[in-house]
Amino acid sequence: MTEKGGQPREPDAAVGTTPGTGVPTGEATRAVHAGLPEAEPYREPLPGPVLAAHYHLPGDPTGADYAYGRDGNPTWTVLERAIAELEDPAGDARAVVFGSGMAAISAALLSLTGPGDTVILPADGYNLLHRVRERLETGGVTVSTVPTPGPEALRTVESATDLRMLWLETPSNPGLDVCDVRELAAAAHARGALVAVDNTLATPLGQRPLELGADLSVASGTKALNGHGDVLLGYVAARDASVIERVVGWRKIVGAIPGPMEAWLVHRGLATLELRTSHQQTNALAVAEALLDEAARRGDVTGVRYPGRPGDPAHDLAARQMRRFGCVIGFTLPDRGFAERFLGALRIVEEATSFGGVRSTAERRGRWTTPDGVPADAVAEGFVRMSLGVEDPADLVADVRRALEIARGGA
Repeated sequence: MTEKGGQPREPDAAVGTTPGTGVPTGEATRAVHAGLPEAEPYREPLPGPVLAAHYHLPGDPTGADYAYGRDGNPTWTVLERAIAELEDPAGDARAVVFGSGMAAISAALLSLTGPGDTVILPADGYNLLHRVRERLETGGVTVSTVPTPGPEALRTVESATDLRMLWLETPSNPGLDVCDVRELAAAAHARGALVAVDNTLATPLGQRPLELGADLSVASGTKALNGHGDVLLGYVAARDASVIERVVGWRKIVGAIPGPMEAWLVHRGLATLELRTSHQQTNALAVAEALLDEAARRGDVTGVRYPGRPGDPAHDLAARQMRRFGCVIGFTLPDRGFAERFLGALRIVEEATSFGGVRSTAERRGRWTTPDGVPADAVAEGFVRMSLGVEDPADLVADVRRALEIARGGA
């Protein structure tokens, strides 16, 4: 929800309640306190990581809280509770954490589908989805792909046979297109299908897929949730206990578990999630506006995308279903050489993959050989995905403008 001009609106005085207390909480308060145990005198507020491969386990293990390190860990438990509180503050969702975002994506898709099912994936989604598609098809699943924006996804859902799961990625990575989760979820549910939303780019503070009608919210906690570029982690959140149990069973069999230290670091990072995402959104809008100014002056910057900017093709829909718009922008430079000169000239923005961290990063997405929605033409060679961190916006704008000038001089 935003004010005119795309700036984040001041948070409502009460957007939820502290679980078990009825005390109203805003987004920042919830992020700081999510998942923490009841306060005890002389005890730490966030328990340290539990490093254990096994636990003392006398007698019959049935019903034991912790039996073996692949099945559960107290450090996972508090993080999973925290994520569930963020993804579904007023509901009863449960979250399951994994060793990476791809582990979470694979668990959701592979544990909940089987031979004879149909799955719909975004054609412009994360670049490893096509590898998961290969696995699904090997297992007898029929897979269709549709672009994120436009009516094609709805038509595909309504005409699909034996539809088991609709997978959405909104905003899409890296194209930053948005789809109507409510509309598509209603259509998929009418055909008895599950709906999963990759919520990585938005974060649970920016968008709550379960409230929009999705059955699963899946994300890479590697990105903004952790926010410091030093941890791999993923999660699946859902309200349906039968769905969660199948996802948990997959994690146990495959062993796609997070380390306790990684889980603890992500939980620690949640305390600043609202502060980081709020400032990152401000920075993303500032840089996007600067790039549009460069485009108007020189014409060598095109296709600037940021859903939080009024005038962006995705903005109106994004404003209806998102609370904030994330840290990622996209734009196209004339060619590969220009883009590489630009990236090499940046001094504050680091050239790296991934996004959502406190340090700004950028990369030419065409350097990866797998498809992820970047058009396979000459212009795409200059497509840049940039993730804005928490630096001063004026410094970031100056860095981008300076790098563009250097790139122009080398043409």
